[in-house]
Amino acid sequence: MSIKTIKVAQSRLNEVDFNNLPFGKIFSDHMLVADYIDGAWQTPEIIPFGDISLSPSLSALHHAQAIFEGMKAFKNSSDEVIFFRMDDNYNRMNISAERMCMPAIPREIFVEGIKQLVALDKGWIPTGEGQALYLRPVMFSSDTAIGVKPSENYKLIIMTMPTGAYYLEPLKVWVETKYSRSAIGGTGYAKAAGNYGGAMYPSKLAAQHGYHQLLWTDSVNNEVIEESGSMNVMFMIDDVLVTPALHSSMLAGITRDSILRIARDWGTKVEEREITVTELIEKYKAGRVKEAFGVGTAANIAHIATIGHKELIMELPPISERTFANKMYEHLFAYKRGEKDDQFGWLTRI
Repeated sequence: MSIKTIKVAQSRLNEVDFNNLPFGKIFSDHMLVADYIDGAWQTPEIIPFGDISLSPSLSALHHAQAIFEGMKAFKNSSDEVIFFRMDDNYNRMNISAERMCMPAIPREIFVEGIKQLVALDKGWIPTGEGQALYLRPVMFSSDTAIGVKPSENYKLIIMTMPTGAYYLEPLKVWVETKYSRSAIGGTGYAKAAGNYGGAMYPSKLAAQHGYHQLLWTDSVNNEVIEESGSMNVMFMIDDVLVTPALHSSMLAGITRDSILRIARDWGTKVEEREITVTELIEKYKAGRVKEAFGVGTAANIAHIATIGHKELIMELPPISERTFANKMYEHLFAYKRGEKDDQFGWLTRI
């Protein structure tokens, strides 16, 4: 599919300090836009990145019919562009679309559109340690009418941004026992915008006490551990990698799945199961919790240094002693850059 492209008159690339890349604040020259009108996707375009005009009556602003994805592109030593698990991001975006009563995105728009967009802005892909080109596809309802019903029109925008590390230091997380991120039967398994908006207030409260993120628990008893902030969470208990089993209130993280599959290939014992706050505390007090970390596309592997729960402050072993997460970080990052054998068929090269 050939996509109509309008190039910028002057690139902003020479304005970027690639030694200082805050996450999500520096945007590449171009973006892809596509509209769904009258029951059909229109021909997408690649245009200069910039503001768009929106009506105050835009349905997405009133009823949060909006979804997004997060994925990354890398550049190897041969100057190839490499996407990590692009098909999985495409499939998950359509799972989110179905849950939010939105139209499925055609593969040729999402996959081929991204390839052409990133090829155009290839110079924006950073190659430093922990750096990548982050891709943010977002789709929202675009009817200009107020009424609680599925929109008839939608807009898809795919933007890219060079980024460094999402977290600059090991995390302090607070076990949340009042508010919930999602509930069984809700939208937790979708990357729906409202999930993240609803999480901000309890996160703000935790931040006021010096915590970077939350350790979310179930919405019934606030006892079963689900996620950490906007990431899946994993623990190394003794020599077993333990992570909460997925259900409808949790996002099926692509980084989560990647780590579990690599860990099993290494021969590491893996358990996807229910883990409670009570169990975590008991095993921490027994000295059996060796590592804890969040995992996600933006964060990669984010070490958790401290877990707070009521009056208990759980200080975990030093980062330098964490053999599994440190090894996995190096391996996964090298894999994404094409420096490892693509044994799982996860890489797309252009």
